[in-house]
Amino acid sequence: MIFNSIAFVVFFIIFYVTYLLIKKREYRIFLILSGSYIFYGWWDWRFLSLILFSTVVDYIIGKKIFSETSKKKRKTLLIISLVNNLGLLFFFKYFNFFIDSFIDIASVMGLSPSVHTLQIILPVGISFYTFQTLSYTIDIYKKKLNPESNLFVFASYVAFFPQLVAGPIVRAIDLLPQFKLNHKITSEQIRNGIFLIVLGYFKKIVIADSLAPLIDDAFANPLNYTSLNMIIVVLFYSFQIYCDFSGYSDIAIGLGKLLGFNFPKNFNLPYLSKNFSDFWKRWHISLSSWLRDYLYIPLGGNRKGSIITKRNLMLTMLLGGLWHGANWTFVVWGFLHGTFLIIQGMFKPIFNFLDKILHKYLINILGIIVTFLLVNIAWIFFRSQTITEAFEIINKISSFDNMSFSALKPKFQIFKAFLIIFILFFGEISYFLFNKKIDSILNNKRFLLLFINAFLIWMILLFGTFSNNNFIYFQF
Repeated sequence: MIFNSIAFVVFFIIFYVTYLLIKKREYRIFLILSGSYIFYGWWDWRFLSLILFSTVVDYIIGKKIFSETSKKKRKTLLIISLVNNLGLLFFFKYFNFFIDSFIDIASVMGLSPSVHTLQIILPVGISFYTFQTLSYTIDIYKKKLNPESNLFVFASYVAFFPQLVAGPIVRAIDLLPQFKLNHKITSEQIRNGIFLIVLGYFKKIVIADSLAPLIDDAFANPLNYTSLNMIIVVLFYSFQIYCDFSGYSDIAIGLGKLLGFNFPKNFNLPYLSKNFSDFWKRWHISLSSWLRDYLYIPLGGNRKGSIITKRNLMLTMLLGGLWHGANWTFVVWGFLHGTFLIIQGMFKPIFNFLDKILHKYLINILGIIVTFLLVNIAWIFFRSQTITEAFEIINKISSFDNMSFSALKPKFQIFKAFLIIFILFFGEISYFLFNKKIDSILNNKRFLLLFINAFLIWMILLFGTFSNNNFIYFQF
């Protein structure tokens, strides 16, 4: 079931009315759990067994880690949890990838291995709920969290449908305590929740899905487009993936608010980042913070010298890239971001010197432009099906074979795209500049919030592409 489908709208209306009618917390937990399993099982009921298995295993191991006094046994239990979660993730997401890569390497060496790969279906959301359950057992092992005693509460945490399929990745330490509360839904929560949901649908239906046909065709047939066309397409893709994914996150956070739950912000104007460390504090915040806390810091972070720091940055970004999908293009994407972060660290003294001799606003603007351009280059690999395809697009762009505006196609779609991107950009820049004032206005001026919602809905009806396209991050 996807958010931008009639089935979900009907499901949520029935679910929410029932949720509001039920006042007792225990009954609401049962409703959340059963609703979440219906939501997930709508796609493929067979994989409910997978999420149930992962839930029960980590529930049992979490309790055993907490009660065990032997450090060696506690570590063994943690390893079992890691092997179970990462083993399932590896099998369903990466098994064929590594087999195919082995065959390719063997072919280059003149060998002809005969290996048959399996027709494995990737379970939706497995990367997200795997990381959530991993954080649960790791935090118990580190004695940052007590295990959940109620299996139904823990299962609800793992399968909570607003953020199950594509995040945000909400850690147990933040979300589990909220299941202990008997939520009384306030009018402010409902207003804010509806606003975020409408905003999310605007980003997805009006911007991301409207950009998709042009981007899909251009990446599949780059030779049919001019260099200027491809530059514009790559620019559009940066907004497509941002609006698609941040739109999902907005809807998820909004749904959570309607139910009385608070999820962390997952995006914070990433294309206004002044450098790459700033970018990763603003883009997919729940994943980048997870990789920082559970991978980068345990590897040593920046505490063991510059060489080890560079190694840790690169390993974190490579694994972060691979987390997104079983394709070498994601590895290259992670490598590029790792390289950008390392170069940023190496030139930090120069940047500090420039800060002293140039106006800070000029430095910030230059930083935003350079970061955005390099992020767009990396997006080419992220979007491409193969590394060869990515280089074909880069070669097409760098050839500057036809930079005429008259040769652009299709002109109407490009004009429409620039218009709606401008509207989004203007809105987000305004929010960035007047953050506290706008929050205060929206909370106190209900009519203004109603007007903004009406305007966004009007834009959805006028410019929306109602194609029921899956969200991009469903594939991860």
